Amino acid sequence: MKLLSPAISRLARFRHWRIEQWLADPIAAQREVLQDLVTHGQYTEFGRKHGFNQLFNIRRFKEAVPISEYEDLKPYIERQMQGEENLLWNTPASWFAKSSGTTSDKSKFIPITQESLENCHYQAAKDVLTLYYHYNNESDLLTGKGLVIGGSHQISKVNEDVNFGDLSAVLLQNSPVWSTWIRTPELAIALMDEWEDKIEKLARSTIPEPVTSISGVPTWTMVLIKRILDITGKSTLKEVWPSLELYIHGGVSFTPYRDQFRKLIGEGCTYLEMYNASEGFFAAQDNPDEEGMLLFLNHGIFYEFMPIEEYGKPNPLTIGLNKVEPGRNYALVISTNGGLWRYLVGDTIQFTSLTPYRIKVTGRLKQYINAFGEEVIADNTDKAIALACERTGLTVLDYTAAPLYFGDNNKGAHEWLIEFETPPVTVDAFAYELDCALKSLNSDYEAKRYKDLALTMPRVHTMPAGAFHHWLKQKGKLGGQHKVPRLCNDRRYIDDMLTFISS
Repeated sequence: MKLLSPAISRLARFRHWRIEQWLADPIAAQREVLQDLVTHGQYTEFGRKHGFNQLFNIRRFKEAVPISEYEDLKPYIERQMQGEENLLWNTPASWFAKSSGTTSDKSKFIPITQESLENCHYQAAKDVLTLYYHYNNESDLLTGKGLVIGGSHQISKVNEDVNFGDLSAVLLQNSPVWSTWIRTPELAIALMDEWEDKIEKLARSTIPEPVTSISGVPTWTMVLIKRILDITGKSTLKEVWPSLELYIHGGVSFTPYRDQFRKLIGEGCTYLEMYNASEGFFAAQDNPDEEGMLLFLNHGIFYEFMPIEEYGKPNPLTIGLNKVEPGRNYALVISTNGGLWRYLVGDTIQFTSLTPYRIKVTGRLKQYINAFGEEVIADNTDKAIALACERTGLTVLDYTAAPLYFGDNNKGAHEWLIEFETPPVTVDAFAYELDCALKSLNSDYEAKRYKDLALTMPRVHTMPAGAFHHWLKQKGKLGGQHKVPRLCNDRRYIDDMLTFISS
């Protein structure tokens, strides 16, 4: 490993010229990606149906191919999983990433082709390392090991040639042998299903390792760090691993967790966000001092951006990079070298910069509260929670919120279930600061709160310790990418949680 690490470091630093190429002309880079995708796609059943051999520009592509969601492509994917080829992509998809919502029993199976593995997921992972080295030229990152807190699904077989698992399992299973020398824990622990046992084994097996980086979803990473500190008796993770220099996070907003991680890890650690989904590796933070993640424009994904007011229309408008505006919410639409065509991912994003193109994830199309015209999104509530914590000195571990509708004797409000690290004696002060923060962040919410005409003060309930954890476990959704839904415009989640707690 000592001989290998300097070689990988040199290669990572040398690769930056590849990134500079598409940064120099992002529009042309995207045009070339689409041309390559359509060239492959014309030999497929989907391509023949939509006349791919006659598509010579972006306008014609958008006219010929409708916006799709998972249910639209599901018939093709089910046939692919039975071994049929040339349906959505012209090379075999022998791997499928299993993805599902927080509480839904339905699973999505996203095709993973050799092209999407090599030219999207793995190329983007290399670029994350390259970007980090470019920013931090003196880094010793690869002198130690990277702790990967992956998903929880073992690889399963559909038949002799087709396998599925969650994305991290698929990526780990297909990664080159040499990567095991710079990664911890061993694969058997990394892919364990039972998260409570997994956290214990992760902690005890990695404490003796020379860990220099960590990557994982903040919620589960925090659980692991606390267990490691319990075992070692140390105050910070830097006391356990003095060479730790990087934490790569994603999956949920880091805003409510940032201060907690700084306390748990200690000084001298860089934090980078990445946007890696089953459908593709979309973006990663290239500069920790800048808000937003650099959008990867030469990785086998063609992007379109749907203004959220277009969602649900029969023929929704989408725009390209040349027409996007900073600070506006868009739904992400992608065409990929995994065979997804004009696919609505379900995430909403905003551009934080146009030179280069940087984005941040602001929520989910179906996770918002707009019961009274307040148009509250997860980006608002994550920031409001962080501000309320700062002003009250409290620490929030997890939360969810939903509308409380008008009744005979009450006005509307937002009802919140919040799990605090140390529960306050009363939540009144926190509720007040949360309300003030939301008013400062969202003018529609502020207008609806004016003199309590449409909305009254938030109703905040303190959740018992571990309640969200046990609720997810009951749903069979513990660990990995599964998470508590931040917001819902109806009461299905919050009522279910309240019933669960009372029982």
